[in-house]
Amino acid sequence: MDVLIGFIVAGLALTGSPGPNTLSLAATGAAFGIGRGVAYLVGIVLGMVAVMAIVASGVTGMLLAIPGAGPVLIGLAAAYFVYLAWRIATAPPLSDTSADAKPPSLWAGAALSLINPKGYAAMAALFSGFVLAKQPALDIGLKLGILTVVMIAVDIAWLLLGAAMTRWFRQPRLNRIINIAFAVLLVVSVALAFA
Repeated sequence: MDVLIGFIVAGLALTGSPGPNTLSLAATGAAFGIGRGVAYLVGIVLGMVAVMAIVASGVTGMLLAIPGAGPVLIGLAAAYFVYLAWRIATAPPLSDTSADAKPPSLWAGAALSLINPKGYAAMAALFSGFVLAKQPALDIGLKLGILTVVMIAVDIAWLLLGAAMTRWFRQPRLNRIINIAFAVLLVVSVALAFA
């Protein structure tokens, strides 16, 4: 029971701390509201389930063992995160955005999870640092199920936090400050994951 509690606490800490997925969910909640951010949230969760499967299967280790593959993958992921940070930093205030603006899609959320270095690092730590069952398949299944529930709860909390900030996003000056802060936090979280 102590191992299970430790796993859940570690899962909450690693999936709930500020990172690309959580920060982008908060920004989506603030910009588009809860209802219009649900598809993006679902995409992020589905992408992270895929990340868990990739980590558990050992594919990540095999891919990174290919000479020269690591720096290329890191470079591509870093370029995408810089682009995402730029889009967040330069997003117009909500009052300047039409109601027809498209929120991030389910596919955008899944893609973000699949290239999120923090996600791979967190899942590798959780999958290798705890043993919940003696049978490998059961161990992987339990970890996948528990972490999925934890991630859903954490991601909903970040989306709600962002939605609670919507009124601030309607003030152009404050909106610019918050957007830049989110962009900087996104870049810093990615830099820490790569370090």
